[in-house]
Amino acid sequence: MEDIEAIAALQDPVRRRLYEYVVAQGREVGRNEAAEGAGVARTLAAHHLDRLAEVGLLESGSRRLTGRSGPGAGRPAKVYTRARGERAVSLPARDYRTAAELLAEAAEQAGLDAGLCAAARRRGEALRGSAAPCGGLEDAMAMLAARGYEPHLESAAGVQDAEGAEATTGEAAAVVRMRNCPFHAVAERFPPLVCGMNLALLEGLFGADGAVRARMDARPGECCVVVESSKDNID
Repeated sequence: MEDIEAIAALQDPVRRRLYEYVVAQGREVGRNEAAEGAGVARTLAAHHLDRLAEVGLLESGSRRLTGRSGPGAGRPAKVYTRARGERAVSLPARDYRTAAELLAEAAEQAGLDAGLCAAARRRGEALRGSAAPCGGLEDAMAMLAARGYEPHLESAAGVQDAEGAEATTGEAAAVVRMRNCPFHAVAERFPPLVCGMNLALLEGLFGADGAVRARMDARPGECCVVVESSKDNID
């Protein structure tokens, strides 16, 4: 019932915009920023953000947004981030996660990594269908966003998500990172097996002759796979 209540909280369009804005930033977000991002008044944003925290979709805390400390630094502001827990509803009840974990355990014990990756690559190719191999990072981001990976582009000039919002970063070359792994729960228990499967799936989805390539580059809190321009396509 808690999961149903949490998901139902997103039925309100303002609340959903606020949730999506906070999630897209990949960091703590204050009330003023969230209100501006969602195009609503601060008091309304505060009410909905607290409701999202109450049902467990967001986590809240407090810190000084000025970056200063000591006298004159101002009072700590309330900030929000996406909650770490997962929410799912299935009617009637289904338990695909347990099945996935059992299959992953059996595959790992039997040393079926290569066979699993081959199957994942074929599935990626099937998902791409008759479409041409991926033409560039923008196409890759659209494909990843459609599959729930929550991609964002990192480069020396800044970070862009799938909708073009910018932030800063120290990356020297353009690379697409993903804030969400659709296989997170199983990947936590069987990381080499599942991360390898994920990489192979994306290789099939993008196509071997495309303008991008996927590779492993794990970072805490994000998908272990990143996407970049193929070396053969870099001038």
